[in-house]
Amino acid sequence: MEKKRINKYISEVGFCSRRKADEYISAGRVYINGIKAVLGSKVNIDDEISIDGEVIQYKDKKKVYIAFNKPVGIEFTGNEKIKGNIIDFINHKERLFTIGRIDKQSEGLILLTNNGDIVNNVLRAENKKEKEYLVTVNKKISYEFIEKMRRGVRIMGRMTRRCYVEKTFENRFKIVLTQGMNRQIRRMCEELGLRVTKLKRIRIMDIHLSDTKIGEYRDLNDEEIKQLFNQK
Repeated sequence: MEKKRINKYISEVGFCSRRKADEYISAGRVYINGIKAVLGSKVNIDDEISIDGEVIQYKDKKKVYIAFNKPVGIEFTGNEKIKGNIIDFINHKERLFTIGRIDKQSEGLILLTNNGDIVNNVLRAENKKEKEYLVTVNKKISYEFIEKMRRGVRIMGRMTRRCYVEKTFENRFKIVLTQGMNRQIRRMCEELGLRVTKLKRIRIMDIHLSDTKIGEYRDLNDEEIKQLFNQK
């Protein structure tokens, strides 16, 4: 195996993403053959890499990509110190981490993988890819509300992008976003005088929940996996 940058090596092992690996390296928590690593360090298969004293080893193991139907109340974080985190809930045999985020009070589709190398590629393109949600609010929805949501709403000091919005019931609508501001849909509704009572993500790009039951996951098929690698 030719030498690789330490952050790439750590992500390929499946320990964490490259971005997180850089944080560990900057914090002085990563060692190469007993010597503290620095950003940009390179390693090969014969080197001993440790993080917080735990030796990690390179294994040419099968990459896992799953679509999980997250229940309300589960933290999207991969931090296993946080109670009710998504990793403990899924309890997969591989060490997984999330691709993107979804807040604790929301439910629906989130993607996970043991391929840390792909995570940053997907996140960099996140604001260009469609994400579809079903939303229930606490009041009847007016035509003016739908039009304002479509045109964009000023939240957190800036306007949201134009988006597709369709009323599906008197207090429900479907929305497709191509950006990922923090709690965006909830904030947009609040700005227009409505409160979200249920929020479910049903699609990311062309990856759908399909018939995956709440609290369960499925493996992505080959066509869905290709979408993760086709990020521009």
